[in-house]
Amino acid sequence: MIALLLSGGIDSVSILYWKRPDIALTIDYGQNSAKAEIEASSYACKELNIDHHVISIDCSSLGSGDLSKESPASLAPNSDWWPFRNQMLITLAAMYLIKLNVNKIFIGSVQPDEQFKDGTKEFTSLINNLMMYQEGGIIIEAPAINLSSKELIAISKIPSSLLFCAHSCHKSSVACGQCRGCNKYIALVDVL
Repeated sequence: MIALLLSGGIDSVSILYWKRPDIALTIDYGQNSAKAEIEASSYACKELNIDHHVISIDCSSLGSGDLSKESPASLAPNSDWWPFRNQMLITLAAMYLIKLNVNKIFIGSVQPDEQFKDGTKEFTSLINNLMMYQEGGIIIEAPAINLSSKELIAISKIPSSLLFCAHSCHKSSVACGQCRGCNKYIALVDVL
């Protein structure tokens, strides 16, 4: 059984449409935009008849940058860096999904995510090896890791009606129009 870690953003919603996993999981980990991410994810899953699960674990005291209410950490490469976020999300997802007999988890990393170490091919390989080593042997795969967001949208053939419902803002459940997530969304929507 395959699951997708679904944030409700452009990339993960495009992967949802493209790969049609058995289950999608959205995690409210205390990020500023959790409410809108859950709404966008729920809508997309309902439209595609994909089983959607939501878990809430408050990790807000661990966050930094645009996704949290804290200033960016001193090591932050960008204002939206949350330390070890993808590692945390993959671990939490695996802890939940193993109970549902999931043996593969798709993550939404795309080529531009390589500015963060946890968005690289190397990270995906390392976390996959770690998860495969542990009980359950869950495979971690980033099906769009070699694609830009624009290429992913083209390959997935996602209809604009579904893509426009994605929520990519990092700062709020209402698009701020100024963060990197909003800027990415605006740039992609303008070319569609």
